[in-house]
Amino acid sequence: MEPSEVTQLLIEWRNGDQAAVDKLMPVVYEELRRLASRYMGRERSGHTLQTTALVNEAYCKLLDHRQMQWQNRAHFFAIAAQVMRRLLVDHARTRGYAKRGGGARPVPLDDVALVTEERAEGILAIDEALSQLAALDPRKSQIVELRYFGGLSTEETAGVLGVAPITVKREWLKAKAWLQRELDERQRDAT
Repeated sequence: MEPSEVTQLLIEWRNGDQAAVDKLMPVVYEELRRLASRYMGRERSGHTLQTTALVNEAYCKLLDHRQMQWQNRAHFFAIAAQVMRRLLVDHARTRGYAKRGGGARPVPLDDVALVTEERAEGILAIDEALSQLAALDPRKSQIVELRYFGGLSTEETAGVLGVAPITVKREWLKAKAWLQRELDERQRDAT
């Protein structure tokens, strides 16, 4: 399905057409599964949160957004990335880790994927740092959410945000550098 068709179905859903939801959800559900599967491919086996569970939880939460004023495909996938982020962070918190890091060791941004026992602390530290980045530069934060939590490629992120891939690459590098400095500083402060 073309991005413009997804956008049209989102608009129809926003306007109350249940048939549009019935057509849309299998398409976006499969795309969410693909993204989560690719994301999980970077992680070792034995996760405490499995790909299917993450996708199903995200899917259910997105369906609960019935009153959302969907603008387009980009808006939908930006919200989907935020939902995945919240699910991962909530899952990490339920694993018994303190809300504010609780002595968490920051993990390099490229090394964290889904929640495992060893990596839940890193997810929480990144979530807190990402919230700070969002206050400073919302677009960089959104790029991190789409690339890191949503698993999108540079090109997919550019398409979702409506910017050039080179802009995503540049902003991604800056955001990763900022987050790494923030995580390193937290680690120094914790020791």
